[in-house]
Amino acid sequence: MDLKERRILVSLLCTLIIFGWYSLHVYHNYFAVNPELLNDFSFWGKAFLLLIPISVVAQIIIHIIFAIITKITTSEDLPSKTDEMDKLIELKTMRVAHWIFISGFVAAMSVLALGMQPYVFFLILTFSGFGASVISEILSIIYYRRGV
Repeated sequence: MDLKERRILVSLLCTLIIFGWYSLHVYHNYFAVNPELLNDFSFWGKAFLLLIPISVVAQIIIHIIFAIITKITTSEDLPSKTDEMDKLIELKTMRVAHWIFISGFVAAMSVLALGMQPYVFFLILTFSGFGASVISEILSIIYYRRGV
C-alpha cells in the first residue's frame, strides 16, 4: 500500500472513530437522559459547534502521530508536493463530496418543508456531511489504486 493510500486510510478511520465516539457520547449523555432535547435548536447548535473543533484537533493530532510513526518505521518523510494526479483525484473526490452533501441538504430542507420534526433535519444534515467525507476518502483510495 502506498504512503498516500495509508494516509487516506488513517484519515478515514479517524473520521469514523471520531464521529462514532461523538455520536455515542451525545446520545448517552444527552438524549438518553432527556429526550426533549431532540427538538431543542440550541442543543443542536452547540452539538455541531463542538463537533467541528473536536474533529479538527483530533485529525491534526492523528496526522502528526502518523507522520512521526512513518518517519520512525520507514525513515522517509511524507511527500509535501502534490503532482497533477493528486490534484485531479482531489478535484474528483471533492466534486462527489459536494454533490452528496448538497443532496443531503436538499433532503433535509425537504423534510422541514413537509412538516417533520426538526431533529430529522439535523440528523440528515449530519449524516450527509459524514457520508460525503467517508465516500470522498474511499473514492480517493480507489482512484489511487486504479488510476483516474
